[in-house]
Amino acid sequence: MQQPLAFIPSPSQGSIHLGPLPLRGYALMIIIGVIVAVWLGERRWTARGGASGTVVDIAVWAVPFGLIGGRLYHVITDHQLYFGHGRHPIDAFKVWNGGLGIWGAIALGTFGAYLGCRRRGISLRVFADAAAPGIVLAQAIGRWGNWFNQELYGRPSKLPWAVKIDPAHRPPNTPDIATYQPTFLYEFLWCVGVAVLVIWAEKRFRLVYGRAFALYVAAYTVGRAWIEWLRVDPAHHILGLRLNDWTALIVFLCAVAYIYFQRDKTENPPGAFGTAAEESAAEEPTREDDAVAADTAVATLPAGEKQAEEPTQAKDAEKPVEPTEAEAPAEPDEAAGSEDATEAVEAAEVAEKTEIETAEPKDGESTTDAPEGGESATDVAEDGADDPAEAPSAEAAEEPEAGDARAPERSEADEAEPADDDAAAAPGDETEDGTETTDSQAAGDAPNGEESRSESDAAAESEVSTTDDEKDSPAGKTDRSSAGRGA
Repeated sequence: MQQPLAFIPSPSQGSIHLGPLPLRGYALMIIIGVIVAVWLGERRWTARGGASGTVVDIAVWAVPFGLIGGRLYHVITDHQLYFGHGRHPIDAFKVWNGGLGIWGAIALGTFGAYLGCRRRGISLRVFADAAAPGIVLAQAIGRWGNWFNQELYGRPSKLPWAVKIDPAHRPPNTPDIATYQPTFLYEFLWCVGVAVLVIWAEKRFRLVYGRAFALYVAAYTVGRAWIEWLRVDPAHHILGLRLNDWTALIVFLCAVAYIYFQRDKTENPPGAFGTAAEESAAEEPTREDDAVAADTAVATLPAGEKQAEEPTQAKDAEKPVEPTEAEAPAEPDEAAGSEDATEAVEAAEVAEKTEIETAEPKDGESTTDAPEGGESATDVAEDGADDPAEAPSAEAAEEPEAGDARAPERSEADEAEPADDDAAAAPGDETEDGTETTDSQAAGDAPNGEESRSESDAAAESEVSTTDDEKDSPAGKTDRSSAGRGA
């Protein structure tokens, strides 16, 4: 059969020798796939709030279990290759020669991940969502191991991207055909597309609590079904379908059912990522331990370095500390004594205020300067002292008569009013010579030749007039009398 003009060549050997040690291409692709899966899973896990290093710890459990599960599935489903007449069972342990079933790898690898998640106290389903894109990328990279071993290819093909297979690895029924469908390449591209789909759909539809992982499983099985249909390597058939097709169909239905029944899940349950405080407590010292360590370090410092820290401590010590009521409660006797002293001071203030109010002039008494054109209150008092008969007694001026109510003090406006009528003598007021003016004289039309009254009658009437003025007349009648005498 004529070869196509373009094709994908296969490596001449499946291993690279590094000195005496052979490096198998199949194993190398698996190692690279694991590294990529752990790296991407770690980034996704920490972005969700998980503790750093969790994926690495769980991978220590998941990867060995996955390799064992994948090999077991291959050996069980293709047991005729290792057991029977002319076969060597020891070949079942030669993993580098190829033969890992993805179904067994995922199943037993999930069990290993469960053990790791349980030890870390996190949810397996939440962890699976974070690890799903990395797992499918690891599958994509691992498929290039089939290219190194020239295995698991498809039907004969003349496509420009067909892979060339050496005669030693060709099917027995087509030994003269050199190019075949590169199913490893198809599965590589399909797995990369599934990884992109899971990352996009998880954000778009808020796939949480294992639904992102279920989407990866469902999408992968769809691709695996049509890729499996292209392969020509020996396999068990059931009802005309290869075993892997039936497996893919069952797993697909289970994944879709999980996505449907968990459709109401939009948030991960509390504690799914583990308690951050517990995880950090196992790796980092607490604040109390840090404080104790700092104090110990200061205590062990040399004298010169301690002095550098003493000013700061001295400043803190200088800050006044206000004692609280709980720290310095007042003694019962002292508290009672302070209350008695406060009451005594208040009583003294009330008594002093009462005395001041009692000493204030009542309504009608003048406390301001003398009105216009006249003498001051002091001058009037001196005039009264010269004439004992005219000066009212101090007791009469200070003691109010019984039954008289204290009038409110005069306002400043009343004191400031000019006494226009004070210049004229009111009827009954005395003159300078001791006589009392009559109504006609107060009005200004009294005759000049009228005789004055006797001094004794005038003195008596002056006392009565003064008393009446203090009792009945408004403030300023005394001032009017003084003004009349001055006039």
